Parts: sequence; structure tokens; C-alpha cells
Amino acid sequence: MQVLPDQPSYTATQVREIAANVLLFQRDNGGWPKDYDMMAVLTEEQKKAVRDTHAATDTTFDNHTTHPQVDYLARAFAQLGDAAYRAACERGFDFMLAAQYAHGGFPQRWPNPKGIGARITFNDGVMIGCLTVLKAAADHAPHFAWLDDTRRQRAAAAARRGVECLLRCQTRVDGALTGWGQQHDEKSFATTAARTFELACTSPLDTTEIVRFLMTLEKPDADVVASVESAVAWLRQVKLTGIRVERIAAPEVEFVRHKTNTDVIVVKDDKAPPLWARMVEVGTNRPIFASRDGIKVYSLAEVDRERRTGSGWYVVSPRNLLDREYPKWRDAIAAGR
Repeated sequence: MQVLPDQPSYTATQVREIAANVLLFQRDNGGWPKDYDMMAVLTEEQKKAVRDTHAATDTTFDNHTTHPQVDYLARAFAQLGDAAYRAACERGFDFMLAAQYAHGGFPQRWPNPKGIGARITFNDGVMIGCLTVLKAAADHAPHFAWLDDTRRQRAAAAARRGVECLLRCQTRVDGALTGWGQQHDEKSFATTAARTFELACTSPLDTTEIVRFLMTLEKPDADVVASVESAVAWLRQVKLTGIRVERIAAPEVEFVRHKTNTDVIVVKDDKAPPLWARMVEVGTNRPIFASRDGIKVYSLAEVDRERRTGSGWYVVSPRNLLDREYPKWRDAIAAGR
């Protein structure tokens, strides 16, 4: 489908219209393709183009896809009671259950995953997004109150397997647990590379997302508690201070995938709040970077401008986890809640 310039959008309150788009984009296998705006007001020509692709198998969890549609349809059905929403949600739900590996991980793409699409994927919301929806269903969340018992029980089992996979994937260095990578090998569970500029690493961003999910588990066992504690300790170890990232004006240049009139630099600033590198080298805890050539470097300045401006290389999400969320969770655990 060709996106039009200045394509209009629905507002969040137009649930029926948005849900109609979600139904329209659902593939015959129950999943959804990525990178389509479900809030766009489509022309009749665009709608026809989408209908003509219903048999495609380009379905994926990448870039926050499929699990958000399942969750939205569950909420739409709970609110409006349209049977079409329930049927489509159930098909998407079954797609998610079928896509999960027996060991609990989720591939980036399904069906017939291959290459990086077959990896256990944590970045871009893949595995934690799926597990969050499954856990909501298993826990009788209000928007899943209508779900049948069979699917609810399957969701609970899938969520348990997912947690087991998370614990299995957590990287160990000299016997000590650290964090998680962006993707992990679906057989060895080791952190692995994805796109050429996405190196095998430990990822503070994805580690933070995983820890947040683990902290939602009721009555976590000793393994989950140890996992969270170790990941938090690692995030503290790899915190970067005394620097900030600045976007500056630069001569305009057009690359294959984007155009920019800026550049990104790292400057010293003793008053800057802490940052974390997007990718941390396993074993050394050094920030690592890469251009599309896949060559590992140790500073943002060594990355070419195309990737300096085309990817985010530093994150701040661990800050709130360490300062607020984790202490609150730790206090609750200590109190036996």
C-alpha cells in the first residue's frame, strides 16, 4: 500500500474506525505486517490494495507488531461488543501461541522464520510485548475477561515458558549474571548479532524492558529475584556519567534510507544525567558501535554519519528503573508482598 503525503489520521477516540483498520490489515494466518499506521484514514484504493495482500505471509512481531493489534482488539471487543473484534483477536491470539518456540522464546517473524527473523528477539518490543499480552490474558485482565478458559490456560503456560526462556538467555560473564542482548540464538540462547550494525552485545535498553516485565510477576521465585538483582547490578556497572549526546547542525546529505542536516556528537558534561550505551561489549562492559560495514568500534565518532544520525546509540530508560521502580519492587519483595 502506498502511503500518501499528509495522510489523515483518526483520533484515539474513534475506536470503531481504528478497529476496522486493524481487521483490514490482518493477514489470513492471523498475524499482521509491520510498519503500517493503523490510525490512518485510508482511501478506497488503499483499502483494496490491503485486501489484495491478505494471503501474504509477511507477518511479524518486529517493530511492535501483532501483539499490539491483539491487545487493541481485546479492548475494542470489551468496550463495544462487536463479534468481529473477538474473532479477529482470537485468530491473532492463536497466531502468537503458534509462533512461540517450545523453549518459550519468540522469533522476530513467523511463519517460516529464517536468518535474523528466527532469533529469539528482545529488541523492538518483540518478546516482552508478546509475553505482556499473554500474561494479561492469563491474569484475567479486564479487557480479556471474555477469553475462553482453554486460551487462558494456554496463555498461562506460554507465559511460564517465556519466563523460563528469559532466565535461560541472561548472559553470564565469569559465572555472574549480567543482562540480555537485542537478539539471542534460538538454539544456544547466546546473544547474537542482527543487522550488520547491531552487534552481539548486552543491551541496557532491552535489559531494562525485561527486568520491568520480570518485576510484574507475582510471588517471584528465587531464580527470578536473582535475575532481577543481577541485571540491576549490571546496569549500575555500565552507567555512563560526565557526557551528553548533542545533535548539531551539519551540511545536508541524503542517504538511501534518510536525509539529514544534522550530526550527532558526544561532549563532556559533568552535570549531565547518566546515560547508557545502546550496545555493551560482553566481558569488558565497554560501549560498542558499528556502521553498516559491521566493524566494531568503541566511540560514536568512529561510526559513519549515516548510522550516527540513523540510529539511536545511547538510552536513558534504565534511569527510572534504577531510581524508582526497582527500589519499590525490592521493598515489596522484602515485605513479602
